[in-house]
Amino acid sequence: MSEKEINAYRLTSMEEPTDEMLAYIMREVAEEAKEKYSKAIERYFQEIGEMYQKQYGNN
Repeated sequence: MSEKEINAYRLTSMEEPTDEMLAYIMREVAEEAKEKYSKAIERYFQEIGEMYQKQYGNN
């Protein structure tokens, strides 16, 4: 299945997605979720570090 076919398919379509389509879509969603999670964790620890620096300075 090509990426073009996947991108052309819409879940609102009247036809059911194939198992291959669903697997591809789920894999893409999982990859995107992992990226967003990694960025959120990185941002979280950056903000914690900034808050610590504001609170305690360079002691």
